[in-house]
Amino acid sequence: MSIQHPPHAPSPAVHLRTVTFAHPDAIALNDRVQLEYAERYGDEGDVTPLDATMFEPPRGIYVIAYDEHGTPLATGGWRSQDENESGYADGDAELKRMYVTPEARGLGLARRILAVLEDDAKAAGRTRMVLETGTKQPEAVTLYLSCGYTLAPQKFGHYRFDDLSLCYVKQL
Repeated sequence: MSIQHPPHAPSPAVHLRTVTFAHPDAIALNDRVQLEYAERYGDEGDVTPLDATMFEPPRGIYVIAYDEHGTPLATGGWRSQDENESGYADGDAELKRMYVTPEARGLGLARRILAVLEDDAKAAGRTRMVLETGTKQPEAVTLYLSCGYTLAPQKFGHYRFDDLSLCYVKQL
Protein backbone atom coordinates (compact mmCIF):
# COMPACT_ATOMS: atom_id res chain seq x y z
CA MET A 1 0.00 0.00 0.00
CA SER A 2 1.32 3.42 -0.88
CA ILE A 3 0.38 6.40 1.26
CA GLN A 4 -0.62 9.77 -0.16
CA HIS A 5 1.51 12.68 0.97
CA PRO A 6 0.31 16.15 1.89
CA PRO A 7 1.28 18.88 -0.58
CA HIS A 8 3.46 20.55 2.07
CA ALA A 9 5.66 17.47 2.51
CA PRO A 10 9.26 18.59 3.09
CA SER A 11 10.83 16.32 0.49
CA PRO A 12 9.00 14.85 -2.50
CA ALA A 13 11.85 12.35 -2.85
CA VAL A 14 10.84 10.69 0.42
CA HIS A 15 7.84 8.38 0.31
CA LEU A 16 5.99 6.48 3.01
CA ARG A 17 5.06 2.83 2.63
CA THR A 18 3.05 0.49 4.84
CA VAL A 19 4.94 -2.73 5.55
CA THR A 20 4.74 -5.56 8.06
CA PHE A 21 6.68 -5.38 11.31
CA ALA A 22 8.48 -8.51 10.05
CA HIS A 23 9.70 -6.75 6.87
CA PRO A 24 13.54 -6.78 6.64
CA ASP A 25 13.69 -2.97 6.62
CA ALA A 26 11.46 -2.81 9.71
CA ILE A 27 13.72 -5.31 11.46
CA ALA A 28 16.85 -3.35 10.50
CA LEU A 29 15.40 -0.04 11.73
CA ASN A 30 14.19 -1.70 14.92
CA ASP A 31 17.73 -2.98 15.52
CA ARG A 32 19.03 0.59 15.08
CA VAL A 33 16.53 2.11 17.49
CA GLN A 34 17.32 -0.61 20.04
CA LEU A 35 21.00 0.33 19.87
CA GLU A 36 20.09 3.97 20.41
CA TYR A 37 17.92 3.08 23.42
CA ALA A 38 20.79 1.03 24.84
CA GLU A 39 23.20 3.97 24.39
CA ARG A 40 20.82 6.49 25.96
CA TYR A 41 19.64 4.33 28.86
CA GLY A 42 22.62 2.01 29.37
CA ASP A 43 20.62 -1.19 29.11
CA GLU A 44 19.45 -3.78 26.57
CA GLY A 45 16.95 -1.45 24.86
CA ASP A 46 13.16 -1.62 24.85
CA VAL A 47 11.99 -5.07 25.90
CA THR A 48 8.27 -4.39 25.41
CA PRO A 49 6.83 -7.61 23.93
CA LEU A 50 5.95 -7.01 20.26
CA ASP A 51 5.14 -9.28 17.35
CA ALA A 52 4.34 -8.60 13.72
CA THR A 53 0.64 -9.47 14.02
CA MET A 54 0.08 -6.54 16.40
CA PHE A 55 0.55 -4.13 13.48
CA GLU A 56 -1.76 -5.82 10.97
CA PRO A 57 -4.79 -3.82 9.79
CA PRO A 58 -7.35 -3.10 11.08
CA ARG A 59 -5.70 -3.45 14.52
CA GLY A 60 -2.66 -1.37 13.54
CA ILE A 61 -0.17 -0.51 10.80
CA TYR A 62 3.58 -0.11 10.42
CA VAL A 63 5.08 2.58 8.18
CA ILE A 64 8.56 3.20 6.79
CA ALA A 65 9.82 6.35 5.07
CA TYR A 66 12.16 5.68 2.13
CA ASP A 67 14.37 8.03 0.15
CA GLU A 68 14.49 8.09 -3.66
CA HIS A 69 17.10 5.30 -3.64
CA GLY A 70 14.98 2.97 -1.51
CA THR A 71 16.95 3.53 1.68
CA PRO A 72 14.77 3.27 4.80
CA LEU A 73 15.01 6.47 6.84
CA ALA A 74 12.29 6.42 9.47
CA THR A 75 9.65 4.18 10.95
CA GLY A 76 6.65 4.02 13.23
CA GLY A 77 3.55 2.03 13.91
CA TRP A 78 0.43 1.81 16.01
CA ARG A 79 -1.30 -1.16 17.59
CA SER A 80 -4.72 -1.47 19.20
CA GLN A 81 -5.02 -1.54 22.95
CA ASP A 82 -8.07 -1.92 25.12
CA GLU A 83 -8.54 -1.80 28.88
CA ASN A 84 -6.08 -4.18 30.53
CA GLU A 85 -3.78 -4.65 33.52
CA SER A 86 -1.08 -2.49 31.89
CA GLY A 87 -3.19 0.66 32.27
CA TYR A 88 -4.61 1.05 28.75
CA ALA A 89 -8.21 2.11 28.09
CA ASP A 90 -10.77 0.86 25.59
CA GLY A 91 -10.20 2.50 22.20
CA ASP A 92 -6.49 3.20 22.66
CA ALA A 93 -4.05 3.11 19.77
CA GLU A 94 -0.49 2.73 21.03
CA LEU A 95 2.31 4.38 19.12
CA LYS A 96 5.39 2.14 18.83
CA ARG A 97 8.90 2.26 17.37
CA MET A 98 8.92 5.84 16.15
CA TYR A 99 12.46 6.30 14.89
CA VAL A 100 14.35 8.49 12.42
CA THR A 101 17.88 7.57 11.41
CA PRO A 102 20.47 10.18 12.46
CA GLU A 103 21.22 11.07 8.84
CA ALA A 104 17.53 11.88 8.15
CA ARG A 105 16.74 13.90 11.27
CA GLY A 106 15.41 17.40 10.73
CA LEU A 107 13.46 16.52 7.56
CA GLY A 108 10.07 16.33 9.28
CA LEU A 109 9.76 12.57 8.77
CA ALA A 110 8.62 11.77 12.32
CA ARG A 111 5.88 14.39 12.05
CA ARG A 112 4.74 12.98 8.70
CA ILE A 113 4.67 9.41 9.99
CA LEU A 114 2.89 10.46 13.18
CA ALA A 115 0.14 12.22 11.18
CA VAL A 116 -0.40 9.13 9.01
CA LEU A 117 -0.54 6.86 12.06
CA GLU A 118 -3.01 9.13 13.85
CA ASP A 119 -5.27 9.34 10.78
CA ASP A 120 -5.17 5.58 10.28
CA ALA A 121 -5.91 4.81 13.94
CA LYS A 122 -8.85 7.23 13.91
CA ALA A 123 -10.20 5.66 10.70
CA ALA A 124 -9.93 2.26 12.41
CA GLY A 125 -12.19 3.49 15.20
CA ARG A 126 -9.55 4.17 17.83
CA THR A 127 -10.34 7.17 20.04
CA ARG A 128 -7.04 7.99 21.75
CA MET A 129 -3.41 7.73 20.71
CA VAL A 130 -1.10 6.80 23.58
CA LEU A 131 2.65 6.48 23.75
CA GLU A 132 5.44 5.78 26.14
CA THR A 133 8.82 7.46 25.77
CA GLY A 134 11.62 8.30 28.17
CA THR A 135 13.27 11.18 29.93
CA LYS A 136 16.44 10.63 27.89
CA GLN A 137 14.61 11.26 24.60
CA PRO A 138 14.00 15.03 24.70
CA GLU A 139 13.57 15.21 20.91
CA ALA A 140 10.63 12.79 21.14
CA VAL A 141 9.06 14.74 23.99
CA THR A 142 9.36 17.97 22.00
CA LEU A 143 7.76 16.36 18.93
CA TYR A 144 4.82 14.91 20.85
CA LEU A 145 4.13 18.11 22.79
CA SER A 146 4.23 20.13 19.55
CA CYS A 147 1.71 17.70 18.00
CA GLY A 148 -0.87 18.12 20.78
CA TYR A 149 0.05 15.30 23.16
CA THR A 150 -0.24 15.82 26.91
CA LEU A 151 1.19 13.90 29.86
CA ALA A 152 -1.08 11.01 30.72
CA PRO A 153 -2.87 11.32 34.06
CA GLN A 154 -1.82 7.73 34.77
CA LYS A 155 1.12 5.80 33.30
CA PHE A 156 0.56 2.69 31.19
CA GLY A 157 2.60 0.11 29.33
CA HIS A 158 5.57 -2.09 30.00
CA TYR A 159 7.62 0.65 31.73
CA ARG A 160 4.78 2.26 33.72
CA PHE A 161 6.64 1.75 37.01
CA ASP A 162 9.99 3.09 35.72
CA ASP A 163 10.98 6.59 36.85
CA LEU A 164 12.49 7.30 33.41
CA SER A 165 9.20 6.54 31.64
CA LEU A 166 6.94 9.30 30.31
CA CYS A 167 3.45 8.55 29.00
CA TYR A 168 1.52 10.87 26.67
CA VAL A 169 -2.00 10.87 25.25
CA LYS A 170 -3.95 12.62 22.48
CA GLN A 171 -7.62 12.34 21.66
CA LEU A 172 -8.15 11.35 18.04
